[in-house]
Amino acid sequence: MSRRIAILQGHPDRSGRRFGHALARSYEQGAGSAAHEVRIVQIARLDFPLLRTQEDWRKSTPPGGLADAQDAIRWAEHLVLFFPLWLGTMPALVKGFLEQALRPGFALGLEGGWKPLLRGRSARVVVTMGMPSLVYRTLFGSHGVRGLEQGILRVCGIRPVRSTLIGDVEGCGAEKRRIWLEKLAILGQSAL
Repeated sequence: MSRRIAILQGHPDRSGRRFGHALARSYEQGAGSAAHEVRIVQIARLDFPLLRTQEDWRKSTPPGGLADAQDAIRWAEHLVLFFPLWLGTMPALVKGFLEQALRPGFALGLEGGWKPLLRGRSARVVVTMGMPSLVYRTLFGSHGVRGLEQGILRVCGIRPVRSTLIGDVEGCGAEKRRIWLEKLAILGQSAL
């Protein structure tokens, strides 16, 4: 069964040369080989300011450059967010994008209490990091990724949310990278 997938590439480096970009391309190729429809949002190529007040988040309109990104999220049945771990969590660019894109009226209804508006979608969060992923899971409790999953995606109604943590990316060799690329292609084929 074909699914609609939005890949949100959150690496702040626009060059496309990072391992996270290769992982996203592998996922996309796997999804395409299984006849899933894919749209890609390159967050680093979008132009948007950071929000400064709750009033701006609640009442102002997202910048026009985010309309296509919101359309991709609205269209998708499954979201896949790629980013490198920076200071234990997502880069500021990704957080700023989520704050701008997941506004009231789009991702949340705020009248009479919080209402999730993105129900019916699942997600996978793919995070690359310099430290071993086991250290991030056990010593740090995956705090940054858990905050994204529980405090942002699930609040908007996106469930289930799965994560793939890829550690030691700077020290891993070509064989380990090849194995990860194959794993991401398989996830893309399965739309997971």
